[in-house]
Amino acid sequence: MGRKVTVATCALNQWALDFEGNLQRILKSIEIAKHKGARYRLGPELEICGYGCWDHYYESDTLLHSLQVLAALLESPITQDIICDVGMPVMHRNVRYNCRVIFLNRKILLIRPKMALANEGNYRELRWFTPWSRSRQTEEYFLPRMIQDLTKQETVPFGDAVLSTRDTCIGSEVCEELWTPHSPHVDMGLDGVEIFTNASGSHHVLRKAHARVDLVTMATTKNGGIYLLANQKGCDGDRLYYDGCALIAMNGSIFAQGSQFSLDDVEVLTATLDLEDIRSYRAEISSRNLAASRVSPYPRVKVDFSLSCREDLLEPLSEPIEWKYHSPAEEIRRSQQAGFFLPLSGGVDSAATACLVYSMCHQVCKAVQHGNQEVLADVRTIVNQTSYTPRDPRELCGRLLTTSYMASENSSRETCDRARELAQQMGSHHIRLNIDPAVKAVVGIFSLVTGRNPAFAVRGGSSRENLALQNVQARVRMVIAYLFAQLSLWSRGAPGGLLVLGSANVDESLLGYLTKYDCSSADINPIGGISKTDLRAFVQLCVERFQLPALQSILEAPATAELEPLAHGRVSQTDEEDMGMTYAELSVYGRLRKIAKTGPYSMFCKLLNMWKDTCTPRQVADKVKRFFSKYSVNRHKMTTLTPAYHAESYSPDDNRFDLRPFLYNTRWPWQFRCIENQVLQLERRQRQDLDGVD
Repeated sequence: MGRKVTVATCALNQWALDFEGNLQRILKSIEIAKHKGARYRLGPELEICGYGCWDHYYESDTLLHSLQVLAALLESPITQDIICDVGMPVMHRNVRYNCRVIFLNRKILLIRPKMALANEGNYRELRWFTPWSRSRQTEEYFLPRMIQDLTKQETVPFGDAVLSTRDTCIGSEVCEELWTPHSPHVDMGLDGVEIFTNASGSHHVLRKAHARVDLVTMATTKNGGIYLLANQKGCDGDRLYYDGCALIAMNGSIFAQGSQFSLDDVEVLTATLDLEDIRSYRAEISSRNLAASRVSPYPRVKVDFSLSCREDLLEPLSEPIEWKYHSPAEEIRRSQQAGFFLPLSGGVDSAATACLVYSMCHQVCKAVQHGNQEVLADVRTIVNQTSYTPRDPRELCGRLLTTSYMASENSSRETCDRARELAQQMGSHHIRLNIDPAVKAVVGIFSLVTGRNPAFAVRGGSSRENLALQNVQARVRMVIAYLFAQLSLWSRGAPGGLLVLGSANVDESLLGYLTKYDCSSADINPIGGISKTDLRAFVQLCVERFQLPALQSILEAPATAELEPLAHGRVSQTDEEDMGMTYAELSVYGRLRKIAKTGPYSMFCKLLNMWKDTCTPRQVADKVKRFFSKYSVNRHKMTTLTPAYHAESYSPDDNRFDLRPFLYNTRWPWQFRCIENQVLQLERRQRQDLDGVD
């Protein structure tokens, strides 16, 4: 009697609109799943077209090409004798749905539309798709002619149903449905579904993996059953990074864990599990069985196929494992030109960006060492050398990363030395140059035209002059960075150009503590979604993991822009003094503004309690006013922010995640008056209490 089933899920590096590449990766995953003995294969959400097509979903081409890929899958001998569950957009009665298409041996069994669409944070699914709202109901879907010719079916079931094979019952939920208050797996499990599948397009946010794993383990702890989760991996052509983490769980335990950050385009997980373990687990939960006796049944699609084999007595079962989490510092490690150009200032932010590239070099060498031919081919293309094989991360870093310390008369010896030492230890091609001639030339043009010579504040200049002279230095560095990125390799007799990397962290972006069109303007900013606190932890991790002692002195030094004159050869300007707040405070403001959704008054009220042991109400009010004043004055800078992958839940990214005006009344008169009234009331009450004591 067969009762052991082998099931497969996967994480695929799909790319929006790369129909050819997406097809090949899907076929490869199915081939691996079959080779491992699986009879059911689950893939990521919208894997055929790639999740991040955005407004391309409106185009009929996207629907057409998805159907063409589906036809190729149906026709392929690789997809025979295994139930394949793939994701694609489907138009049904002129309405566009985000669907799972489940097929077996050239027959479509069910098209299951997504019922709860993700529409918060970075997600906009309601813009392109409609949720299927008819619970436990199906309709006939008339197949397009190109599919009819292959399947010999005119119509197939479309809607909320489950598959009933000869030996078990399988139910689908799609990504967001796992996160809803009443997920489909609850009622499906009560109705006898034993295998739940979840096709996800879930992007990486620091610390998010914990929530995902908790939801799956809790679902199968309460209701029993096998749960498969598939996910996209890689960047998919946009600001989001999908982090894999495919998994298989049963009865509250994890049986297979996929990698969170891997350079493999295709990763397939399988587990062999005993259906009787589900049945015996459920049998003793009387509260579950009572609820099951009252549940409304799901439509069942009968499938003449078994996931188990008749003679499986000697088939070894998978063992439960302990899920291994990355710390936030470890999660940061993973981020076609010929490499990267990075202005290296000797501070934590640019050092962290350099560490990401160096970490990538380590991963590439490791992947090549383990026989990953796709990674090897990519590296050879980038370095333009067909016989090259990377073995030493430091040597590879020298080929891929060009760093530059752009000194000025305001730069200290210490930051110059720190940048040089780090470049030497990583092996990057390092350039030291001086921007003073260019700065003097730009300011000279202004003086020639106006007859006025602006001066720094320490030399008698106004605040306007002081800021303008700082901004000139910052913007000249951006121009020089792009010049060297385009021509640095040419000067060395090598082909190609370099991508410019930026180094502005999420906290500085939130406050606008950066110069518009300075070195924060780049082709990509790898750390733009990461807080200063997490960056420091990541750099500390790199000190130990990669033996880079130069990083220790960078961590110990005060953060400084070095745009104002030195005082007796020493740094006279620090970031936190300039901002008027600490980075730790800035993280708190960011989380309250975005995650807790507080305006000035609500933030003041929350901080009164949070900081009651260290600040008076007046001090809290001053801090909140200072933050909102600076935030609103500088919000316009978010409209030109360099693309950065999304990693922090309080990111101020204006592109899609944090939709707010960029022109404010920066005096916040009504809100600040509410705060002031509350402070006066608290101070009056405090005086009365003191008088009462006297």
